[in-house]
Amino acid sequence: MSPNQKSATGWELSHLDALEAESVHIFREVAATFERPVLLFSGGKDSVVMLHLAAKAFWPAPLPFPVLHVDTGHNFDEVIAYRDETAARLGLRLLVGSVQEDIDAGRVTEETGPRASRNRLQTHTLLRSIREGGFDAVFGGARRDEEKARAKERVFSFRDEYGQWDPRNQRPELWNLYNGRHRRGEHIRVFPLSNWTELDIWSYIAAEEIALPPLYYAHRRDVVQRDGMLLARTRFLELLDGEQPYEATVRFRTVGDATCTGCVESAAATPDEVVLEVAATRVTERGATRADDRISEAGMEDRKREGYF
Repeated sequence: MSPNQKSATGWELSHLDALEAESVHIFREVAATFERPVLLFSGGKDSVVMLHLAAKAFWPAPLPFPVLHVDTGHNFDEVIAYRDETAARLGLRLLVGSVQEDIDAGRVTEETGPRASRNRLQTHTLLRSIREGGFDAVFGGARRDEEKARAKERVFSFRDEYGQWDPRNQRPELWNLYNGRHRRGEHIRVFPLSNWTELDIWSYIAAEEIALPPLYYAHRRDVVQRDGMLLARTRFLELLDGEQPYEATVRFRTVGDATCTGCVESAAATPDEVVLEVAATRVTERGATRADDRISEAGMEDRKREGYF
């Protein structure tokens, strides 16, 4: 049945239309009940889809809130270029929280060595940006299918005055009723894509013809084999003894800090080809290509308790 086709029992929404409607409702609910929302936008596929949905929710008006990128300083050049182009094209109020500024100011200490990553330092910069902006609701693109700690999340995720997440201190969301009550200094993380899967995201990208950074499609790149992953050879990656970069045809399933985000060998060069590839995989994108999720069995949950997404 085609989207929104009328059947014998009445009008029926397609699966993607139902997900879209739910996300649009969440955006409008937040705009109606919070004073200072902000949308996290990294240029990754989930934040791109989230931004697309937000634009639909308030069209033809501009977004009623700014977008925030927590910049590690170790991002892929293609993603930063896409972020800036998108902000200019849509007239977004783009805010950038800089991890490098926190390092320079002595607020955080940078790791050193060939396995060093700034990924964990993002938490301090994120919390500082939320505090300085006075934001009481923060949209994030996390999905429940990505990782088991994220599977515990509510759509409205309560955070205390320190930005910490306590899985035992969350509100029920029966019948899609959301409780955004909070005190001064506390805030709510909001996840409009909670019920989406990676396959849903790519099917929607294909259906809506949403542009993405070219990293998400097959291209030739120098890579290094490390810990069962392919890491891109960039100026941020320090080689270990014996590592030999080689060229391969790859694409990225997720995009983050260049020092800990892996790619996969792939010939998928279009959204439809990626949809077919994702439909056949049995490992989530974070499980397959994010070294920062392999710190420990509860690595993501530990970081979420510290204030991470």
